[in-house]
Amino acid sequence: MKIVIAPDSFKESLSAEKCAQAIKAGFADVFPDAEYVCLPIADGGEGTVDAMVAATGGRIVHLNVTGPMGDTVQAFYGLTGNGKTAIIEMAAASGLMLVAPEARNPMMASSYGTGELIRHALDAGIRHIILGIGGSATVDGGTGMAEALGARLLDAQGNSLTGNGETLTRLARIDMTSLDPRLNECEIEVACDVDNPLTGPRGAAAVFGPQKGATPEMVAALELGLVNYARVLEALTGKDFSVLPGGGAAGGMGVAAGVFLNATLKPGIEIVLKAVKLDQAMAQATFVITGEGRIDSQTAGGKAPVGVANIARQHNVPVIGIAGVLGDGVEVVHQHGIDVVFSILPRLAPLADVLADGEANVYYCARNIASTLKLGQRVG
Repeated sequence: MKIVIAPDSFKESLSAEKCAQAIKAGFADVFPDAEYVCLPIADGGEGTVDAMVAATGGRIVHLNVTGPMGDTVQAFYGLTGNGKTAIIEMAAASGLMLVAPEARNPMMASSYGTGELIRHALDAGIRHIILGIGGSATVDGGTGMAEALGARLLDAQGNSLTGNGETLTRLARIDMTSLDPRLNECEIEVACDVDNPLTGPRGAAAVFGPQKGATPEMVAALELGLVNYARVLEALTGKDFSVLPGGGAAGGMGVAAGVFLNATLKPGIEIVLKAVKLDQAMAQATFVITGEGRIDSQTAGGKAPVGVANIARQHNVPVIGIAGVLGDGVEVVHQHGIDVVFSILPRLAPLADVLADGEANVYYCARNIASTLKLGQRVG
């Protein structure tokens, strides 16, 4: 029996690597003689650097940058084994996990630190960048990142603005003359984990604002700001970015990457799965186990579990999904190759306890799934 284990991280609870090992431990208690292939993955959010560095034999670069709420945070990015490509997680500099729940405020949060990571990679001579944009604390349209790379954000009177969600409604013009010229020498790929547009009912404010601490009043204000931002960008470029698939990812960073970095948006999971060689690992697999912190209707929009299932389906390999939470519309994932889904939660508990117990809950869930399969073999 060959079991491929390819989970994403469980946000704010468990890394993809620890999740994979917990699943393996649970199954190995029941099937000790099975062959286990652990391939921790990511789809552009937390864990993308770890997955890509491990897959290529690269290394991690550590540095201090400006955090989402303006304080200094310890961040990092990865370099591939050949030293020619930087893998940058927006979450490492501008991530939701860097802000305490009670302090989360997407009106004030900025992606400036992500721009500092990009600038550091440019200073190191890197000209190929993979930018993962999941897990951000921001809905600033990527203006903070642009500001860090030299763009000037101006109001109607020509005064400079700070890039954050609150200033988007006052933004009148963007001066690109001082934007870092080295960006023109770069190939930048954006690993995007959703296909949401910048504005509208599926846009950055409506869908992701509440996840980042936005009240209904903030969501309305952010939406007005993003609509204004789209108008400013259209005046600057002649293009309507409000409906760009993936443009609303990471609070609008998808749009900013296209405008300021001349980047190409790609499904993040495709980039990572190619690097970890999941397709090759599927050969002769009995089944594959994948998962992430939440599986729901959004999982079908480019998230890691469905990316794994797409490759498994090409090899006729059954797929088991596990998650901390099974949310609204979870049944849609069955149409995308995930055969069964399980929640790891054994009981109702406060969120802090659930996050702290993630590793143990994944282990027991995996062991129970394995025991059920073992029982099925005996009954059969």
